[in-house]
Amino acid sequence: MIGVVADDITGAGDIGIMFAKSSMDTHVYPLRDAVSAVPTGASGPDVLIIDTNSRLDRPEEAYGKAFEATKKLAEAGCATFYNKTCSVFRGNVGAEFDAMLDALGVSFAIVVLGFPKTGRTTIGGIHYVRGVKLEQSEFRHDPVHPMTRSDLAGILQAQTKRKVDRIDIGIVDEGSETLRKAIASKKTACGYLIIDVRDQASLRIIAEAVKDEPVLCGSSALAEELAALCRPDLPELGTFPESVKALPSKRGGVLCAAGSLMPQTAAQTRYLREKGVAAIELDSLLLLNAERSPEHQREVADEAARRLAACEDVLIYASNVPEKVAETKRLASLQGLENTAVSRLVSEALSETVKSVCDRTGQRQIVVAGGETSAAVCGKLGISAFRIRKEIEPGLPSCESLEPGRRLFVLKSGSFGGEDFLWKAIGHLKEEGGWT
Repeated sequence: MIGVVADDITGAGDIGIMFAKSSMDTHVYPLRDAVSAVPTGASGPDVLIIDTNSRLDRPEEAYGKAFEATKKLAEAGCATFYNKTCSVFRGNVGAEFDAMLDALGVSFAIVVLGFPKTGRTTIGGIHYVRGVKLEQSEFRHDPVHPMTRSDLAGILQAQTKRKVDRIDIGIVDEGSETLRKAIASKKTACGYLIIDVRDQASLRIIAEAVKDEPVLCGSSALAEELAALCRPDLPELGTFPESVKALPSKRGGVLCAAGSLMPQTAAQTRYLREKGVAAIELDSLLLLNAERSPEHQREVADEAARRLAACEDVLIYASNVPEKVAETKRLASLQGLENTAVSRLVSEALSETVKSVCDRTGQRQIVVAGGETSAAVCGKLGISAFRIRKEIEPGLPSCESLEPGRRLFVLKSGSFGGEDFLWKAIGHLKEEGGWT
């Protein structure tokens, strides 16, 4: 069994689909349920992912969660371990990498952050987003983890006492055997070894060179090539099991919830509105007002439920106009709230609203945009575990919950997906849910 620790729920889905595409049964559990619910041994899946939901935590809290998750994976019988992080190193990267190594009692890990299919590449140790240095990309303005440098070794070294080294793309280009020898020569001199990635061919070479390494860290992209090496003769996942086919076959709408402030999600919500999808704003300024917030949330839920009952698709989105976001931050600051607290406040309100709508309508087909929002929604809906199903776009799968009364859903990282992704996800859920 392969064990993965992911620092947010959309990242868990992102890496999960890389394995599921090679017909590897892949399950995701939140850390809070992993102690009692994770299957072990022969009864377990091929790939077991534990979501720590720790990207917004303090480093020491993130360390504790990653340590606990790694221990649980080892107890479950996992032999290969993967620490899945954001593809631009947002979060508590050093603390969580250290936690995995400490929990396993080992001293070395391979780190590969490049994800060419989503525009992330690493050349000469410098990380790029669609050809732009990380520090000059939209992630420089991330409200919680602003990325102000592009050298991956420097970013990671600032978060760990273990020595960080790297291997240049020129070595990768020479092939897997040369790369394997280069890795072996550096193992005793460093704790983390970052490897450049130019394209998918780079990832294939790296996968061949590191396939026997016990600990891997970074984005999900390498997992796709590793899975292909594990299961070269198996086709991609086909149809849903009968339990999922049994979802209601009547016509109906899909509920979308968007809490991310990334420009990609803003463009995707704008695209839905242009397509005529009913869009209802959850006003962040009203959410800061303790007296008006409950009534505002009820009004949004009422409108969404009414439209879903009329078989319309519905989008509920947190305020994403830059001017309103800036004013929200200003007012929050006057209340003593930092950006992380504001993010959680909005995610909590959005998830409460989604739950209210689902309780009233029985809605079971849902699309959620934003890692923090996705975790909050799953928590409110009682989704304690899910199976990865089909890829819609790179790193963006559909999922089915494993508890009784299954739900079919899509959880999207805020920075992933093309402009039309939410529209495509709605269509995907309708098709897979049995609509005609």
